[in-house]
Amino acid sequence: MRSIHSMPFGAELGAEGVRFALWAPSARRVALLLDGRELAMPEAGSGWRRLVVPEARAGAVYSYRIDGELTVPDPASRCQAEDVAGPSVVVDPETYEWSAASWSGRPWEEAVLYEAHVGTATPEGTYAGLAEKLPELRDLGVTAVELMPLADFPGRRNWGYDGVLPFAPDASYGTPDDLKRLIDEAHRLGLMMFLDVVYNHFGPAGNYLHSYATSFFTERHQTPWGAGINFDGVEARPVRDFFVHNALYWLEEYRFDGLRFDAVHAILDDSERNIVAEIAEHARASLPAREIHLVLENEANAARWLLRNQAEKPTLHTAQWNDDIHHCWHTLLTGEHDGYYEDYADKPVERLARCLAEGFAYQGELSKHKGGLRGERSAHLPPSAFVAFLQNHDQIGNRAFGERISALAAPERLALARAGLLLSPQTPLLFMGEEWAASNPFLFFVDFSDDPELARAVRDGRRREFANFKSFAEQHAERQIPDPTAEETFRLSVLDWAEPERPPHAGIREEVRRLLRLRQGEVVPLSKTGFLGASRDLPTPDSLDVVWRFEAGTLRFLANFGGEQRAFAETAGERMLWSNAGEPARGWVRLGPWTGAFLKRQGR
Repeated sequence: MRSIHSMPFGAELGAEGVRFALWAPSARRVALLLDGRELAMPEAGSGWRRLVVPEARAGAVYSYRIDGELTVPDPASRCQAEDVAGPSVVVDPETYEWSAASWSGRPWEEAVLYEAHVGTATPEGTYAGLAEKLPELRDLGVTAVELMPLADFPGRRNWGYDGVLPFAPDASYGTPDDLKRLIDEAHRLGLMMFLDVVYNHFGPAGNYLHSYATSFFTERHQTPWGAGINFDGVEARPVRDFFVHNALYWLEEYRFDGLRFDAVHAILDDSERNIVAEIAEHARASLPAREIHLVLENEANAARWLLRNQAEKPTLHTAQWNDDIHHCWHTLLTGEHDGYYEDYADKPVERLARCLAEGFAYQGELSKHKGGLRGERSAHLPPSAFVAFLQNHDQIGNRAFGERISALAAPERLALARAGLLLSPQTPLLFMGEEWAASNPFLFFVDFSDDPELARAVRDGRRREFANFKSFAEQHAERQIPDPTAEETFRLSVLDWAEPERPPHAGIREEVRRLLRLRQGEVVPLSKTGFLGASRDLPTPDSLDVVWRFEAGTLRFLANFGGEQRAFAETAGERMLWSNAGEPARGWVRLGPWTGAFLKRQGR
């Protein structure tokens, strides 16, 4: 089987040759530079320039010359062999023969996500290197690998959120076909593949759209990165199409099973049909025979994007990363209360119980940190609509020293949180290396070596950012924040796959394996039946009792975060799935400090 997504942008092979298309409404003249030749690009109306070159072939290199002065890559380039400022490469997607042709995905309720940064997930830092680890992840109990953004970024190392050519997977990790082989191998092993995409901004270096398509951006909307993308103004249609096609491109041409949309709260769109909804509608309409999962990061906690139909299937988006549940766990585990943690430090157990039972902790209440109301009601949504995690790239890498939660929390406390994550019916996400409590940090890193001034600004800005935190200054005044532009910072973040063979990491990995086996055998069968609702109780201010009701039965989570033993009455018909406090005695579950239990009852 072969796959291609046809689109109005970029270079595409056809019966008459290669068609080159560029939307350049503010350019006076555009020329195609193709294998050393310069060819005038004729106007095609509404700002478009198109040209068919009969003799052009796959592998040809090309650029566009704007107004006889500036040479730029194709913004819809499928391949950038020489980084963001180099020429684009004509690609024939149909040369790749997919081996797992019958793959159509897996139900969302089976998802156990594993977030990975390709460059640091393995010593090789390549698509091929990660492919070699897939059998190990499958055997662990992971069912879906989520890649941090791949859109071509400046330099050789980056988190991926500075991408500027969203159709070109970064060449630092391998070729487009190498990426397809990674996805193909995942499907052969029964693993889903997800991709993180960034539609709220472009990176600070290598974006040339301003020079020939000024209406791609708008000053009416301001974002943390500057002028917003023009999703709702004059000439917005080609801009919207650019991102709709990008989503479809990854799902169709690369056969990703789902996308994670970065920071959609920063996508500013006042049109009647929000671009976030339009993308979801197109994706679901275009691929009805496949299990496609669309996941949001949305600080606004907008539950309306997650609605289900009468068959309990998502109408738009499948789930949202739930920062609230992370912040509750983190506050409980570490006692930290700086920044956004101040919204959770006052009642962490109560807020955690609400997250577990209803999704969001903030459902329209006042956020002290934000200085306004935050969130929408979410109790009507099934638990699987919320992606839960104890850490992710943001929560680790945005710390000054990139510490993982295992470096900040006591092991016995983390053991309870780990079980709470992996056995609750929310969709769990592990960050690469979390399965063995990796000891290395995950630091913020970039490579702006071609722009020393930008590199200096990033380095100085990072240091100023943390100097403003009083607790940081008090605790770490003598420590130098790692230089995000230094290669050594990147190297420190690379996983050591020999570590999980040694104690205590081997034991932690085996516990994760056991919990995920329990999840697939006991929790997933419940989640696949109709969700009837959930209840929460706080027997004491430092303990919780959460019950989820499904058509096939109930799941119950008991946890004691206090310093004294607590006793919880068993319900008739319940059986213990897991506990780190021993078996129940005479109808009671007795939990010592920082212990918990999961119980299950079949039937309503």
